[in-house]
Formats: sequence, C-alpha cells, structure tokens
Amino acid sequence: MVESAPGTVTQVRASAQVLIRFAKRSGAAVILVGHVTKDGQIAGPRVVEHMVDAVLSFEGEGSQQFRVLRAVKNRFGPTDEIGVFEMTGEGLREVANPSELFLSERDLGSPGTAVFGGIEGSRPLLVEIQALVAPTSFGTPRRAVNGWDQNRLSMVLAVLEAHCGVRLSGHDVYLNVAGGLRIQEPAADLAAAAALVSSLANAPLPADAVYFGEISLSGAVRPVAQTGARLKEAQKLGFARAIVPEAARSEGGGEQALALEFVGRLTSLVADILARGKSADPRHRRDDRKQKAGMA
Repeated sequence: MVESAPGTVTQVRASAQVLIRFAKRSGAAVILVGHVTKDGQIAGPRVVEHMVDAVLSFEGEGSQQFRVLRAVKNRFGPTDEIGVFEMTGEGLREVANPSELFLSERDLGSPGTAVFGGIEGSRPLLVEIQALVAPTSFGTPRRAVNGWDQNRLSMVLAVLEAHCGVRLSGHDVYLNVAGGLRIQEPAADLAAAAALVSSLANAPLPADAVYFGEISLSGAVRPVAQTGARLKEAQKLGFARAIVPEAARSEGGGEQALALEFVGRLTSLVADILARGKSADPRHRRDDRKQKAGMA
C-alpha cells in the first residue's frame, strides 16, 4: 500500500507500525528478525530500532560454540544483562553457570593467562584472559585484541612502560578473551596487565587466583563495583586467592574465605610477577648458585 521502493525508510516504518498495532491489539509478542552487517550493526534503516521496545543482539565467534544474547535496548528492563548459550548438535542449550564453562579448558601453569572476575549485568562471570608478548620482527610492533577494547589495551601498555619500567615497544602484543566473550568493563585492566607481564617475563601466574581492578593513568589501581559478588563467584568455583584494589579493604572483602592480596599501585603487582619469573627460571638459579660458590 505504501508508494515507495521496497526496503526504503518509509516502507520499513509503515511495516513496523502495522506489526506494532497488531501486537498491541492482540497482546501477542512480536519478534522481528533482521540481518547484521560485518560490523555487527543492524542492516538497513535504523528506524525500526527506535520504534520497538527491545533490541536483542545474538553474538558469538564462528569458531566458538558459545553464543551470547545481549540486550542493546530495553524499555522495560536493564540493558546490561546477558544470556549464555552453547551450540550443540541438538541446537542451542542454555548455560546455567557460564563461569565454569569458560574456565573448563584452562591451560594451567602456562605464562600469559589470568582469570578475570567480571560482572555482566547483575551476574558475576569469571573468564580467562590470554596474552602473548613476543619480540617483533618489524619496525612497528603489532597490537591485536580479540574480545576487549583496543584503546584500553593501548592505555594499559602505556602505563606499564611509563610507570612500571616494562618495555613493550619492541614486542608484538596479542590479547584474547577465551570463549569468544566480549568484555566491556574497565575492571579487566588488572587481569590484562598481569597476563601481559606474565607472558613477557615467562612467569606463570597462580592458577588459583582471580584478578580485577581498574588502572588509572597514574598507575594507581582504582576500586570497582560489586566486589563481594565477584569474590563469591570465585570462591564457588574453587579459587583460593584474589588480587583486588586496595580500596576493597574497607568494603568488608575480608569476610570472604579467599585470601585477598590488596594492590594500591600497578608497580607492586609487576614487581611480584617479575620476581616470580626470575625464581622460576633455571638460568637464574644457576647464576645464583655460581654467585654463592664464588662468594664461598
């Protein structure tokens, strides 16, 4: 009935109005399914996004079996909640405990991996952050990120160089969030920094530790919200310790059964990881033995 070419804004708006009137008149729930572009945006005119009550995005990497249902817009509820599903041979299956699933294939004892205690909406979620730091063979080192903000990684690398003396300008840096999950909160700064330094120093991080905290440009570790929920989730999954911001000391975090290590500045965490790498490296142990023999 609309005198316009198929797919135009006028026709799309008119079609959406007909469906909305039907939904209100009948009380039925109407779901419009659309395609997305390579950038993850809804294809076609965006007028439909403003007319509907909720916009749900179904995300996931093609090489991963996990799918995340995220609310981009919701007039009657929060937009920061997610649902996690697993693609199986019989279709999609809801994942009741995403943290356990994302950590089920951890490579324990390997350098460059850290467990991040995050929050997605009101749900605590533990996920593994993997980092690889390797000497570059090109004039400009490469920075590749999957599942995290590229600008956030650049900021963490700058803070490590400026305040912690960690020279990464001659290294390629690769960062990946395991399971195909996309992290958006800045609380992942501390876990990402720990994974980067661990890979550079070839120093495996404790397998029973979780990390969370925001890093400021001055190198200070700032507090994050919902510390108690993050710690409870880590305790439920069998973790024994947590590296958290110094400000969490006053939030009653000591009531948890986990052993808490409070970090006020990033330099202290970097020094601890570098010392762990030196003690684990057999070359350093041989040098120490030679030095002691020479002193004797």
